[in-house]
Amino acid sequence: MRISIAQINSTIGDFSGNREKILEYARRAAEQGADLVLFPELAICGYPPMDLLDQDRFVEMNIRTLRVLQRELPPGIAAGLGYVNRNPWARGKSLVNEYGIILGGALAFKQIKTLLPTYDVFDEARNFEPAREWPVFEFKGERIGFAICEDVWRETDIPGTSYVRDPVRELLDQGISLLCVPSASPYVAGKLELRRALAERIALRGNIPLVYVNAVGANDSILFDGRSFIIAPSPEAAETAAARPVRLMARTFEEDLCFWDSTESPGNPAVQAVDSPEDPLGVNRKEMDVLEAGLVMGIRDYMKKCGFSRAHLGLSGGIDSALAAYLGVKAAGKDNIVCFSMPSRFSSQGSKDDAAELAENLGCRYETLPIEPVFNACLSTLEGVFEKRPFDIAEENLQARIRGTLLMAFSNKFNSMLLTTGNKSELAMGYCTLYGDMNGALGPIGDLFKTEVFALCRRINERSAASGGKPIIPGAIIEKPPSAELRPNQKDQDSLPPYEVLDEILRLYLYHNLSADEIAGRGWDRELAGRIIKTVARSEFKRRQAPPVLKVSLRAFGMGRRMPIARMVYEI
Repeated sequence: MRISIAQINSTIGDFSGNREKILEYARRAAEQGADLVLFPELAICGYPPMDLLDQDRFVEMNIRTLRVLQRELPPGIAAGLGYVNRNPWARGKSLVNEYGIILGGALAFKQIKTLLPTYDVFDEARNFEPAREWPVFEFKGERIGFAICEDVWRETDIPGTSYVRDPVRELLDQGISLLCVPSASPYVAGKLELRRALAERIALRGNIPLVYVNAVGANDSILFDGRSFIIAPSPEAAETAAARPVRLMARTFEEDLCFWDSTESPGNPAVQAVDSPEDPLGVNRKEMDVLEAGLVMGIRDYMKKCGFSRAHLGLSGGIDSALAAYLGVKAAGKDNIVCFSMPSRFSSQGSKDDAAELAENLGCRYETLPIEPVFNACLSTLEGVFEKRPFDIAEENLQARIRGTLLMAFSNKFNSMLLTTGNKSELAMGYCTLYGDMNGALGPIGDLFKTEVFALCRRINERSAASGGKPIIPGAIIEKPPSAELRPNQKDQDSLPPYEVLDEILRLYLYHNLSADEIAGRGWDRELAGRIIKTVARSEFKRRQAPPVLKVSLRAFGMGRRMPIARMVYEI
């Protein structure tokens, strides 16, 4: 049997667009002799549909699209695709997450998703009823089972999950000869190895091929990396378990159409091991390049799916805005990005020069809007109510809010999307200004700690040098101490611990939920850990009003970490 993987980028709610894309890829697969073409989970409606599922019109259009595809898909090929359907049983949630096979105009096979995740960005149990049976699809001499995304993750150690059902075992017990896994599995740095190891373990246990079909593209904060693959153990693999039996892997962060013949000789593995970690953070160069590609795709898709063709941002001469500008230019093109320098009385000449040099390196439009006249006007207006009190955070934030107002004015005038430039360390500690530098439609680096921002910028320059080019991000931007430049001689370290310390403590708290005592047990200062935890809690109100960030970590701020604003900090 010739199998095709159609790794497509669906837009949530774009039923006509998604339908046309499904038809295009199915026709191409049929033209190249595929017997079976497989699309990702919920390819018809896009993932995750969230509370659009409460709207009956959304569900109905999804089902209508399925019926249209029954009539329009090529008759000579079986097409597997995901969609939302009505619950076929009398009790339970009203909807199911279903995967069906269309063959010869008929819906020849259906499988409902069993395990409905409710951790991190997932909330499927809110809307869907789980499967109660696991049929086998007999086709072209194969007995094919379908396990939808989370259905294969039962054996992993995911915090907060404990599943009674084991859909993979149910299918293996029925003697399937092929397991297909349609997925919408979000990207997290390093997750590919976990997916592959999990799939290999299942394939070796059943001694059967496994086809993993993943979504690609970005929907709001969530990035889907694609990288669909096929694992086909050799007959002796169950005994030796030595070879890495990956036979095919689709592109990273790009749509793709791949083919595999189930009768072909196993041959050599198609995917080699990645290079060893070289960065101090333990992120290897290859993964940093993948991370960059994901952020670029995230910006590009967010702009396209929200109706923007251009974007802009404030360019301070600091490392965060430098990285955001670089990513924006790669995503939208230099002709569609505008960078604004908005100097004040506290802006150093070095920062202004660095911003101008970066814009020249990127080739994008660069404008200067001095904020001093507006700042003076605001100070004059506020002079009476400020009661001659000394310069403090009020005047600092005023400068940031003036800049945010100017950037939003440009957004309104030219329908340009504003990129905010804050990183995860700053968001965690509330080291940012509401309605100022937090203004924007998307935070492309909001899930990168400051140390990761530095590492990625160094990698960008390293890659440029390796290809014979000059550093894209000026060296002075990387080497100088970070500063908001909102008061004389200000440095980030005046208000925050050194980022190398801060980021490690934040990782332990945010990713592993460790207490101050537990963090101290890892060798960090207990008083400092408690102070950081308290500051994170007290800054929740800011993050609730921040733009969405592109999720690349185990736990991103936003939909992946939901915390109350008004609460007691019970442990510091």
